[in-house]
Amino acid sequence: MYVRRKVNKSGSTSVQIVDKAGGFYRVVCSLGTGREEWELVRLEARGRQYIKEHSHPELPFFEPSIDDRIKELLSSLHNSQVQVIGPEAVYGRLYDEIGYNAIRNEMFRHLVICRLFNPGSKLKTIDYLSRYLGRHYSTDQVYRFLDNLCYKDGRRSSGPDIKSRVEEISFAKTKRECGDRIEVVFYDMTTLYFEAADEDDLRKCGFSKDGKHSNPQIFLGLLVATGGNPIGYEIYEGNIFEGHTLIDFIKKMSDKFGFDKPIVVADAGLLSKRNIAGLKAEGYEFILGARPKNDSETVKEAILSLNLKDGEVRVIERGDGTRMVVSKTDRRTVKDRKTRERGLSRLEKRLGSGRLTKANINNKGYNQYLAMEGDVKISIDYDKFRADAAWDGIKGYVTNTGLSNEDVISRYSDLWRIERAFRMNKTDLQVRPIFHRLKNRIEGHICICFTAYTIMLELERLLKAKKSDITLARAQEITKNMYQLTYTLPQSGLTKTALLKMDDEQRELYDIVTYHPE
Repeated sequence: MYVRRKVNKSGSTSVQIVDKAGGFYRVVCSLGTGREEWELVRLEARGRQYIKEHSHPELPFFEPSIDDRIKELLSSLHNSQVQVIGPEAVYGRLYDEIGYNAIRNEMFRHLVICRLFNPGSKLKTIDYLSRYLGRHYSTDQVYRFLDNLCYKDGRRSSGPDIKSRVEEISFAKTKRECGDRIEVVFYDMTTLYFEAADEDDLRKCGFSKDGKHSNPQIFLGLLVATGGNPIGYEIYEGNIFEGHTLIDFIKKMSDKFGFDKPIVVADAGLLSKRNIAGLKAEGYEFILGARPKNDSETVKEAILSLNLKDGEVRVIERGDGTRMVVSKTDRRTVKDRKTRERGLSRLEKRLGSGRLTKANINNKGYNQYLAMEGDVKISIDYDKFRADAAWDGIKGYVTNTGLSNEDVISRYSDLWRIERAFRMNKTDLQVRPIFHRLKNRIEGHICICFTAYTIMLELERLLKAKKSDITLARAQEITKNMYQLTYTLPQSGLTKTALLKMDDEQRELYDIVTYHPE
């Protein structure tokens, strides 16, 4: 008996066990069909095992040497038997440890892990999974999956869809990191643009933080806890005013997870009378970035009369149950001055080119320095520019908390973590531009990126705990060159797998992820 391959009309290949008796060939059994080399190799291994079990043993005249066995093994190896194992060994392990393995969906797992080490379009992801990991998905399969990731049959699922499970698991992880109590939350929004020209109910043109004002976009609201640990997210229409989302978002997250009333920290873009009144009505304490130059004349005069020096912190009562903590530093003064001067330089260039018109005279950015001379001539108000120097270096924080002034500033300074979360999603995970058009798929795409971000944050935490020099970007590259070999023993026909020997850097990363205290 022996094993043979037979090519079928359909393009697949059958693997059969054939016996010759009395001058005739007989198919003993068909082991199956396959299209990929690695499938055929495995079927052939099964066939050799079958032959061994059903044949009479023959005693060889001599035992083959070890070298001969090694040569036989090496000669049977194919490229398809070598797989990239790093992403699963590193990111997959963290995926399981965080608890996402409770989501029993293999495709979701692979899309999340691929987003971490090989971010790109879904077509690029499909190709990579097939070529290097032996996971074969069609484009239609992936799109159907995205359609139902947050929805079922086109409707929001009444049961726990994958998005809900992701947020539950992520929040549980965040609670563990925060000592089981959420004391402070940080909220911010960003825009995600689309490579398309058409709008719909969700994708709208609006003010773009990515500078893509002509592209349809959506707003992504994100809530994180101390350390940047994620709590949840929401998607809004691209033309919404971000200041109107804060109360709605906080209430949704609070109702969903049942956490107490943490201190809410947000930047100046969310400072408004409406938000302050809403937060008070809901019983929240808050710290919001202030805009001292845009406050009432009484408050502005009080701030300037302080004549703050480097490092000084003072308080201005605003008369509505809140206070403004005001600080000044020389470092911020230098930065603000340079920023104003750059803005003035751009304005002077535009004025010299003749591109400024009456419509440009407004309070947006550095257009505030423009003025009209007569009915037709536009000029720059240099007196106003010089007067603004009095505000250089001044930073304000509106709060109703009982925290000390220093603690208010310290809490607010942690807002950089949520800004960094957006930056990591936009650069490392390439969350945008988004090429999907349907709302279901857009939400599915963002859910995958949100999950990947949580895993990336956990990897960063472990690397810092071990004081490793490996960066997140370097870890991404390292995982691409960690391999596993699937081979079949020539004599026994048994199929086994083995990790190929790692270099020092790969071993360090693998050990950090694999062996660490709970």
